[in-house]
Amino acid sequence: MKLTSQAFKHEGKIPSTYTCDGKNVSPPLKIENVPKSAVSLVLIMEDPDVPKHFRPDGMWDHWIVFNIPPTTTDIPEGTEPQGVPGITTRQNMIYGGPCPPDREHRYFFKLFALNTMLNLPAGSTKKHVFDAMHGHIIEETVLLGKYERIKK
Repeated sequence: MKLTSQAFKHEGKIPSTYTCDGKNVSPPLKIENVPKSAVSLVLIMEDPDVPKHFRPDGMWDHWIVFNIPPTTTDIPEGTEPQGVPGITTRQNMIYGGPCPPDREHRYFFKLFALNTMLNLPAGSTKKHVFDAMHGHIIEETVLLGKYERIKK
């Protein structure tokens, strides 16, 4: 399984359009080679580089969507994929772009293929999603982007 974006390469710089310094819209994503046995997909975007004085766990959840149809091949720029939204650290249920307060951060777009649908409501936390996914992950892939705000 593979997750790519035409907006940035794996381990490349995320363009400011997709951040709090730009339009703050989701980047275009392409999904390839989903296992035929997949029943649903889960997309999670997280930043593990948050200063501990902001978040003791150092993690910021930017985007959580589960029960995405496994036939999904494209998520166009600025759109939410068909599926059920989870709650982000910003306490909303939509994409929230990078906005690092201190230095370059890494943003992990994680895609999971599951052998089940998750019996969770909209607004579920990442922990609830991960707990429900346990034992049901067929395959996973990661697209890593980096972003640092320009100092003014």
